[in-house]
Amino acid sequence: MSHHKAAGKTRQHTSPAGKRLGVKVSHGQKVKAGSVLVRQHGSKVHAGSGTKYGRDFTVFSIFEGTVNFGTKLGKKFISING
Repeated sequence: MSHHKAAGKTRQHTSPAGKRLGVKVSHGQKVKAGSVLVRQHGSKVHAGSGTKYGRDFTVFSIFEGTVNFGTKLGKKFISING
């Protein structure tokens, strides 16, 4: 019986594909209605005025305007200024 680990066998499983989460637009950028602003797990960035949550906590715009990031009571918000 071999008492030496075989070379090249340390990675048996492949890592899963990334979920492409994160902020998709920047502050001051113009967006159209229905544009995805943030993809996230949970409500890390809260939906402000002019935005809504999708069923997977995606924040999207409900009308055309410019993106505005801010904080209120220690929480991060994203809103649309029309």
